[in-house]
Amino acid sequence: MVAWSEYKQTAKERGALALELYVVESTPAMAPEDVKNNLGDHLAYQAEMERQGILALAGPLSDPTGEVMAGGGMIVYRAESLKDANELASNDPMHKSGARTFTIRKWLVNEGSLSLNVGLSTGKITLS
Repeated sequence: MVAWSEYKQTAKERGALALELYVVESTPAMAPEDVKNNLGDHLAYQAEMERQGILALAGPLSDPTGEVMAGGGMIVYRAESLKDANELASNDPMHKSGARTFTIRKWLVNEGSLSLNVGLSTGKITLS
């Protein structure tokens, strides 16, 4: 195994983006109605994190078949440290209530692409 900091430096040296983010996998721990009861507060928290520039991406995960909404989700934070990201996830009302538990890991984004289309006269924005 390679030390995280060593791998990150190697990625930078080869020209990769080496953007460090934090991925939270949120898993139901209580009944579906408990998750549903906390959804409003959870979404408000997510919206505030987005306004602050902390939330990079978030959304639900399917079951392994891709056919069923299983109740879990993934959240990607921009944070200064694993400790800070853990605090962000811990303060999410869904996790605070115990309706979901979470695991968190660092994610080094090296490759990929995003497309952003902004209609200057329509104001329409498309991300793909």
